[in-house]
Amino acid sequence: MLKKEIIEVVHASMDKGWILEPEAKNILRSYGIGVPRLKWTSSPEEAVQFAREHGFPVVAKVVSQRVVHKSDVGGVITGIKDEESLNDAFRRFSRMEGFAGVLVEETVSGMELMAGAKVDYQFGPVILFGMGGTGVEIYKDTVLRMAPLRESDILSMVRKLKAHELLEGYRGSEPINMEALTSTLLAFSDLVMDIREYMDSIDLNPIFCSPESCIVADARIILSKERGEGSAKTGSCRK
Repeated sequence: MLKKEIIEVVHASMDKGWILEPEAKNILRSYGIGVPRLKWTSSPEEAVQFAREHGFPVVAKVVSQRVVHKSDVGGVITGIKDEESLNDAFRRFSRMEGFAGVLVEETVSGMELMAGAKVDYQFGPVILFGMGGTGVEIYKDTVLRMAPLRESDILSMVRKLKAHELLEGYRGSEPINMEALTSTLLAFSDLVMDIREYMDSIDLNPIFCSPESCIVADARIILSKERGEGSAKTGSCRK
């Protein structure tokens, strides 16, 4: 069941049909899903202060009520190495329609994976998992399962990928942290089950998985246009 504060965010986002990325990441974090250290701010000085505290390079993303697909409008800049470049990004984003601030994040790395979810009219909530990042459309290396996921499903899904050897360690490379991946996908499954009455789709892409951790670098929660008021119940998450 959803926490009261998550339901409030969902209700406040119904008009535009999706949840702003900083709020989406707060929801993920409340389920125990790893996200980068971040700062959502409308102050260039605060953005620079965050970068000083956590170190360059950082990632900057526009936060706008009118921009769902940030990359399509140049609303994402990675590898920002100094204060001048961060201020330049801030000035550029501030001219975008619906500007509501800048999301500044630490840079994370690892193998690029993805997880997504939709509510199928026949099967209910389903979860897609596979190779992510910019290669997701090229490799089309994904597997699908009905939610909720069990721990045994995670290993099965990994083994079904054509690229599974890359995750398990290939030619001397270290395997990704399977415990972290399992925890991430089970928590994602919990979120999907809890929010299924409100959601149209959820995309976590990329998820950077390394031998140490799995971190969701980008998250998009699209809300259902058909969703009415009042069907979700308040309560506590599993975590």
